[in-house]
Amino acid sequence: MDIKSLSNNELIALAANIREQILQAVSKNGGHLSSNLGAVELIIAMHAVFDSSKDPFIFDVSHQCYAHKILTGRSLKTLRQFKGISGYTNPHESERDYFVAGHSSTSISLAVGAAKGVMLKGDERIPVVLIGDGAMSAGEAYEALNELGDRKYPCVIILNDNEMSIAKPVGALSKYISHAMAGPWYQSFKARINELLKYAPDSAAYMAKRLEEGIRLITPGMLFEELGLEYIGPINGHNISEIISTLRTAKAMKKPVIVHAQTTKGKGYAPAEGKLEKWHGVSPFELEAQEKKAELSYEITRNSRIPSANQSLKTATQIFSDTLLSLAKNNEKIIGITAAMPSGTGLDVLIKEYPQRFWDVAIAEQHAVTQAGALAKEGFRPYVAIYSTFLQRAYDQIIHDVCILDLPVVFCIDRAGIVGEDGATHQGAFDISFLSALPNIELAAPTCEADFKALLSWSQSAAHPLALRYPRGRFICDELKNELEIDACEFKPYKASFVKTAQSDLLFIGYGNAVGKACAVANKLGGANVVNLGFAKPLDEEFLRKLSASFKTWYIFSESAKKGGVGEILSSFVNENDLGVKIISFEYEDAFITHGKKELVEASLGLDTASIAEKIKAYKNTKK
Repeated sequence: MDIKSLSNNELIALAANIREQILQAVSKNGGHLSSNLGAVELIIAMHAVFDSSKDPFIFDVSHQCYAHKILTGRSLKTLRQFKGISGYTNPHESERDYFVAGHSSTSISLAVGAAKGVMLKGDERIPVVLIGDGAMSAGEAYEALNELGDRKYPCVIILNDNEMSIAKPVGALSKYISHAMAGPWYQSFKARINELLKYAPDSAAYMAKRLEEGIRLITPGMLFEELGLEYIGPINGHNISEIISTLRTAKAMKKPVIVHAQTTKGKGYAPAEGKLEKWHGVSPFELEAQEKKAELSYEITRNSRIPSANQSLKTATQIFSDTLLSLAKNNEKIIGITAAMPSGTGLDVLIKEYPQRFWDVAIAEQHAVTQAGALAKEGFRPYVAIYSTFLQRAYDQIIHDVCILDLPVVFCIDRAGIVGEDGATHQGAFDISFLSALPNIELAAPTCEADFKALLSWSQSAAHPLALRYPRGRFICDELKNELEIDACEFKPYKASFVKTAQSDLLFIGYGNAVGKACAVANKLGGANVVNLGFAKPLDEEFLRKLSASFKTWYIFSESAKKGGVGEILSSFVNENDLGVKIISFEYEDAFITHGKKELVEASLGLDTASIAEKIKAYKNTKK
């Protein structure tokens, strides 16, 4: 499609068509809805002014890139499906996707790097960024803006302000001036005046500078201009002709320019329009009914990972939320922090109940962890609730601001393991690997609701940094409780225990949610002994030594990466103590995990219940 040759009316019709495609795909497959509907005109304008075959198109988080996918020839029919189109940008999927993205606030840093590459090659390309106002709450964005303002590399940054949270225009005068500043006449006039002032007396230059500063005080671009960036806006982010005109002006300036566009989330679909968090990330729904069939949530849906006839069962997130709320009522030292995931982590309920003790600090995981260290030093018990994939962003702070001083911060790691349709950037595979290497920290994982409640209750008195990992959706042990025939799963600090015994030489050691899978495999094989490891650090060494006397092969079940995972932790223990035990791990191999339904992804990795059972049978046959 030659979008550059289309008239304004044709572009408006194109926007309507793209919105319809997005609605059809997301209502069928789930995905990010309101953010994509709100960015349609901005993305059309990007393609009308720039060339995605050569200019780096960089999307922050990239959950709002669906229109870009359509304009670059991709159908959304398989959106977020196994072996289908990703919900994020991915260069392996299309060369028109400049970079992979799934985490926030990386885009301007990428643009700086791309601009340096363009400069060194002597090319004429211009990086163009689409970043939301929410992503501007993270420090990396300002680190990049700081350098960009100093280096002055040509770059156009479109700030998609769909909450008006960066700055509000103040009154009619501000609106008039902002629109005037968006035009090519003003930008050209400003450039000529700046050139003339080089030759003017100091007093004239001073007065002109003060006049410009006075104008900027009633516009929202003062921060960016103080950083050394040109600022245009705010403009109407749904007026295609205005956006195209502004982007052409910005492109011609050949310097770093912020284009501030105000948009409405969910534009074009009335139920989703406005500041409705529930329409950000959705599961499939009926368009005509204008109501969701399934529960909506932020970023990743909170519905069960396994369909269940017993809908009274709670998800791990709900168990965490309800239990911590109960504990907080009786313990004023309990406080909580999350980084832009209040409903996703369950802290929204606690923030509403105790706004002075529970906080959402925006997309700032590093800030969340460091302040938790100070709060622990002040005698409080901080619970930092962050998804496994996002905790990676605060690794240095975990080391530097919590573990070195051995401060009792509790890390509540939601979405541990395969999370499904969001793919490689969101799978919670690495937390055990990157945390287990740190001195002072302790690692534990609950197996079921009762276990989780007891673990959280005990965590109030934990003496060291503590990391608790739990899955998206419900625990397998809760879902399949009757058919798994699990013995009592009683939590005891630092203790491992049998949850299933059998007259068998098979020993399965499970960690966290994978204890349920170990029990399911045991059933398929006609029986096996299943151990709940409980803590991956410190290990219950006495219990493990006793196990080694009776079982010389240990099969390890954990929803985590094999490298640095539970299997390697136990292998190290076995080798150091010369126990003569063989470790066979059913953890994730050394590769990033694709998107799709969890059951399909696990099957593709050979880690579903049936595949694991067959592998164990094959191994036993080779030993005969």
